[in-house]
Amino acid sequence: MEARRVLVTGATGYIGGRLVPRLLERGYRVRVLVRSPAKLTDVPWADQVEVVQGDLHDRAGVAAAVRAVDIVYYLVHSMRATGDFDEEEADAARSVAEASTAAGVQRIVYLGALHPDGPLSRHLRSRVAVGRILLGSGVPTVVLQAGVVIGSGSASFEMIRQLTDVLPYMPAPRWVRNRIQPIAVRDVLHYLLAAAELPPEVSRAFDIGGPDILRYGQMMNGYALEAGLRQRPIASLPVFTPWLASQWVNLVTPIPRALAVPIIESLQYDCVMRDHDIDAVIPPPEGGLTGYRASVRLALARLHAGTVETSWQDASVSGAPSDPLPSDPEWSGHTVYTDVRERTSTATPDEVWRVIEGIGGDRGWYSFPLAWALRGWLDKLAGGVGLRRGRRHADRLQTGDALDWWRVERIERGSSLRLRAEMRVPGRAWLELGVEPDGAGSRYRQRAVFFPQGLAGRLYWLAILPFHGVIFSGMAERIVVEAERAAPARDGGVTPGEP
Repeated sequence: MEARRVLVTGATGYIGGRLVPRLLERGYRVRVLVRSPAKLTDVPWADQVEVVQGDLHDRAGVAAAVRAVDIVYYLVHSMRATGDFDEEEADAARSVAEASTAAGVQRIVYLGALHPDGPLSRHLRSRVAVGRILLGSGVPTVVLQAGVVIGSGSASFEMIRQLTDVLPYMPAPRWVRNRIQPIAVRDVLHYLLAAAELPPEVSRAFDIGGPDILRYGQMMNGYALEAGLRQRPIASLPVFTPWLASQWVNLVTPIPRALAVPIIESLQYDCVMRDHDIDAVIPPPEGGLTGYRASVRLALARLHAGTVETSWQDASVSGAPSDPLPSDPEWSGHTVYTDVRERTSTATPDEVWRVIEGIGGDRGWYSFPLAWALRGWLDKLAGGVGLRRGRRHADRLQTGDALDWWRVERIERGSSLRLRAEMRVPGRAWLELGVEPDGAGSRYRQRAVFFPQGLAGRLYWLAILPFHGVIFSGMAERIVVEAERAAPARDGGVTPGEP
């Protein structure tokens, strides 16, 4: 029999990026619908899937994407905290529902949110509404309603980890006493994969969750025990509103405010499974569901090994520019500011490249760390991603990766790296780092590019101009020095001054 064709929306996200390779392992033919195919350039499975560029709000594009498809996975959620995101989510769901019905799709699988009965936050209401739209399509649909997902790189896990690591004492809202049923990401994937094989008469929403029901405070201290930390005293403060809590999370952790708001809103409620009907149609995985502390242990092992498969960082940042850097000829007639630095080096291009690709995160940016840290805090105060978002892998980057407040827009391994700024700035900014052979050594090139927006953009550039001589010049100098420091090890020699 011919393998069934699957369409995955949200393939560049946290869950979708893990689901696709597992679908391929099971023999499905996979098509992915993405707005930015460049984000898939470096993923290991990119050449095994059919990539369709499009947007869920484009009816014609969605109709083309679902053509000849048997199963549709709907894994798209808005992480915006403001605007008409709920109306936009409903419109996207209707677009997929209508196209799937017209194309004769056999099954829709949607990952929704665990929720109680009664009044809900705006984000949870939107998740419920999307599930109802898909269930009303006439196509057999399974809505899997999950709560807090625990896995390396998940936003919920990172929020727990960062809060517990940073704070010796936890001032917290009243919702730390709410009951939550977390679920391991591996178990979410188990249910998603099995849902594709259900018979057509199964069409409804199912609650899914792990074996433990905990209070949020217990989850923090469960993490502390697994991380080898002392348990944190937690004080419930009645004046700590969801809005204040999201600002607190934004400042204390790398989670930006736009992502913290929907997470915090969902934690205002007891989110536990109302029934276990899922067991009748999809049995638990062999060996049983993964407990909370075991999930934390697995996630920490992935982090320490540098093998995080996908991360919350993969999500697009609301308000950040998404268009690539215009080519130089297109700058004609536009205001553009640049800062260009070059250095020659005795290090080989490979040695310089290793430093370039390893930049950011724990290694920093090789110049004036206090200035970088201050700018990161200012960005967090403005609701941006800040500088603490870090990087997924210590030594390797790929297109679409988050790198502190940058996004990898293009990488030509061994020669050039282009980063697009996702910090809050009145304009669009890029940073290019590159290396090329130069005689027996190499030439390092660095270029910062800024397209100002209005008067504010021009004033911003002028305000930071005095710092560029220190930051960008020092950055170029130290990158070259760091590369040359590795040269004695390459040649089997010793660094001068060492015994």
